[in-house]
Amino acid sequence: MATDDGDTEVPADQSDIPVTAERPDDSVLRTTGTDHITLIGSNEEETVAFYRDVLGMPLVMRQPNLDAPQVTHLFFDSGDGRIITFFVEEDRENAPGQRPGVGAVHHLAFSIEAEELPEIKAALSEHGHRYSEFDRGAFHSLYTRDHNGLTIELVVDKYELPDDRRGEVMALAQSKRVAAGASYVDDEHMEAAIEELGLDVEKNEVPDAATGTGFEG
Repeated sequence: MATDDGDTEVPADQSDIPVTAERPDDSVLRTTGTDHITLIGSNEEETVAFYRDVLGMPLVMRQPNLDAPQVTHLFFDSGDGRIITFFVEEDRENAPGQRPGVGAVHHLAFSIEAEELPEIKAALSEHGHRYSEFDRGAFHSLYTRDHNGLTIELVVDKYELPDDRRGEVMALAQSKRVAAGASYVDDEHMEAAIEELGLDVEKNEVPDAATGTGFEG
C-alpha cells in the first residue's frame, strides 16, 4: 500500500490518469506496433544457445551494429514476425544477474500455446532450466531466466483474444476490476468484458497455480 502524506493508506495503483483503449487525440504521434526491442547481450554463442535453442526463436539476421561496427547485432523472430535483437561481443562474459533500475528492462514476456504448456515445462526441467508457475489473473505464466539472469516470462493467454481487440478487452476488464474493488484483473473481469463486447472467444484450459502476487522476478 502507498501512503498519502504519510498518513492515509491508498491503493498503490490509484491515479487520476484514465485507463482506456481509445487512442489519445492530442499525442505527438501514433505508433503502429512494436517493431523490435534491443538488449545488450553477452556473446553470440550463448545468446543463440538460449534464445534459439531453448526458446525456439530463429536467428533471422546477423550484422554489425551500424553505430559500433565491432559489436555484432543479432535478430531473432519471437514467433509472430516481431523481432528481439541483441548487441553482443565475443569477449563478453555472461552476467551473474540483473539489477533493474529506472529505465532498465525488468523482464521479457513471450507467448506460448496453451496445449504445449505441459511439454514446455517438461522440456525446461529436462534441460536444466528452473521455472516458476503462476496464475496472473488475466493470463497464466511460467518464469525462468536467460543466461544473463534476465527474467523471461512465458505467457499462456487464458482467452483467445483477437489481436485488434486485446487492448479494448483489457481496458474494459480494468474498469470492471476497479468497480468491484478487486486488487487485480482476474477471470471474472475478463469474462465480463468479453461478454459485454460480444466477442466469441475460446477459453484455454490452464492448470491451477498460485496467484504469485508477491513474485519479484
